[in-house]
Amino acid sequence: MAAPRNLMGDTGRSMRDEENGMEDEDKKSKSDRFPLNRWEFAAALGVFFVFSAGLICIYLTMPAAEYGKMKLPRTISDLRILKDHFATYADNHPAQFILGYCSTYIFMQTFMIPGTIFMSLLAGALFGVFRGLLLVVFNATAGASSCFFLSKLIGRPIVAWLWPERLRFFQGEIAKRRDKLLNYMLFLRVTPSLPNLFINLASPIVDIPFHIFFLATLVGLIPASYITVRAGRALGDLKSVKDLYDFKTLVVLFLIGFIIILPSFLKRKRIYE
Repeated sequence: MAAPRNLMGDTGRSMRDEENGMEDEDKKSKSDRFPLNRWEFAAALGVFFVFSAGLICIYLTMPAAEYGKMKLPRTISDLRILKDHFATYADNHPAQFILGYCSTYIFMQTFMIPGTIFMSLLAGALFGVFRGLLLVVFNATAGASSCFFLSKLIGRPIVAWLWPERLRFFQGEIAKRRDKLLNYMLFLRVTPSLPNLFINLASPIVDIPFHIFFLATLVGLIPASYITVRAGRALGDLKSVKDLYDFKTLVVLFLIGFIIILPSFLKRKRIYE
C-alpha cells in the first residue's frame, strides 16, 4: 500500500515541477522580448525624420555661400568663427536665421546631442542679453519638452524591461514627494547638480508630471541661461566653457537653489515636530 502513495506523490511532484518549469520559461520568454512594439519604434523614427527633414528644408533655403560655414561648434574658437560668419546673415535675414537656429537647438535638445551651451553663447553674441535670453529659454524649454515625450515613448519601456524593480523603487520615492516635486525640480534645474540632458531623459521614466517638468524647466533655466548669454556678449574674452561657472557663480546658483528648496525642508521639519 505504501508503494502507490509514493508513486502518486512522485507523480504530483513531477507535475508541479513541469508547471513551474513552464512558468519560468514563460517569464523568460516575456523578459527576452524587445520592450518596444512596432508602433512605438515607428513613432520614434518618425519624430527623428520629421526633425531632420525640417532642418534640411531650412538649410536648403539659405544662400549656397553659407553651406560651407555651417558647423556645430565644439570649442570657443569654433564659436568665434561661426559668429563672424553669421553676424551679417543674421542681420540681413533675421527671421530665416532665427528659424534655423531654433530648429537646430530643439533638435539637439530632443536627441540629446551635446553642444547646446555653444548655441546659447552664440545667441548672446548675436542678439544681446535680453533677446538672447528669451531665445535660449524658449528653445531649451521646447527641446526639453520634446525630449521628455520621446523618452516617455521609448525610454520608459526600455528601463522597465531592463530594471523593473529599480524603476518601481524610484517611482515610489517620487510618489512620496509629489507635493514637493516642483521645489526639487527647480533646485535641479537652477543648480548644476545633474546634467540637464539626464533630467530630460529621466523625468518621464520616474513619473514626473509634465506640467511640473515644464514649469521647473521654464523658470529654473533662467539663471544659468542668463549667465551663458551674458558671457556670449564678451565672447572675445572667453577662453573656455569652464570659465562660465567659476566658484562665485556656482555659489550664487546653489544659493538660489537652496532658497527654492528651503520651504520643503521647513515643511518636513514641522511635520516631524
